[in-house]
Amino acid sequence: MKLRVGVVGCGIGKEHIAAYRKLPEKFQVSVLCDVDAERARTLAAAEGIPTVVTDFSALCARDDLDVIDVCTPSHLHAPQVREALSRGKHVICEKPVAGSLRDADALIDAEARAARRVMPIFQNRFGSGVQKLRFLIDRGVPGRAYLATAETAWRRKADYYAVPWRGKWATELGGPLVTLGIHMLDLVHYIAGPVRSVFAHAATRVNPIETEDCLTASLCMADGSLCAFALTTGSAEERSRLHFCFEGLSAESNGAAYSYPSEPWSFCPDSEVFGRRMNEALGDFAVQPEGFPGQFSAFHSALETGSLPPVTLQDARSVLETITAIYASAGTGQAVTLPIGRNHPGYADWRPRG
Repeated sequence: MKLRVGVVGCGIGKEHIAAYRKLPEKFQVSVLCDVDAERARTLAAAEGIPTVVTDFSALCARDDLDVIDVCTPSHLHAPQVREALSRGKHVICEKPVAGSLRDADALIDAEARAARRVMPIFQNRFGSGVQKLRFLIDRGVPGRAYLATAETAWRRKADYYAVPWRGKWATELGGPLVTLGIHMLDLVHYIAGPVRSVFAHAATRVNPIETEDCLTASLCMADGSLCAFALTTGSAEERSRLHFCFEGLSAESNGAAYSYPSEPWSFCPDSEVFGRRMNEALGDFAVQPEGFPGQFSAFHSALETGSLPPVTLQDARSVLETITAIYASAGTGQAVTLPIGRNHPGYADWRPRG
């Protein structure tokens, strides 16, 4: 079954289109949509996409598409996902899929009513290093979790924020926590499990923007393990780092700013016994496609088999709940305990008041 895809947005949409081209037996990008017609025509010509439209509603109304892939500015994601679902389409959506827990819950309800699937983008889950650690965890090799550290130290200058919708609460829905560090936060969830409580600090020190650009958070996970999470867009040397300490082994990413989910990772067993268990388990590990191609391929398989997407709206909601708690803690100077209920001030909107 080849799925016919309409991509909306020519920014990160370029990377999505490149990933679909690596899976020609599974996907065909038939339509490209962007409000900038010339930009869309240029990209469509380069990628061999036959049709260009400028109206999102017209894209969703087409009966020759199976999937709408949303790659637009953050504040458009939730309403566009809802519209695509209402027109009977499956949806792939860039992060963040919604700007509040209220909107995320509305999307979960809309997905159920539409009997279609929504897959939020968290392509870093499909890096070979991350997958190897998840494989070991699923087989019970590492034992109890102790501590995780997750650091995103990137550089974003004035030209990055010259894009009109960036750096603004109304349109980007948050700072780099929401648009950059969200990937690292998702991997903390994916590897270490759900979050129980949060204490955070945030500051704006790098660029004159509305939102934060430096952030630290102390996370207590549901299993009792701890995580130190740090993020900045002011690092002259760009690095990303994940380090997990378990009873039986430690695992650390390669440190590269953007390819840190991929190998090489270091896996250090605590003893010969754990080393033997690790090596025996990894004998069954098979490397799968990484990044966007890996996530898209798994989505195709899920639709064929009628199973859940490899990343679900509930997965995304869990990350958004932690983001809500981080912003609430940074704003009040108080620890925030999860889950966050509908009566919490941040449930309907995590953005600061006033």
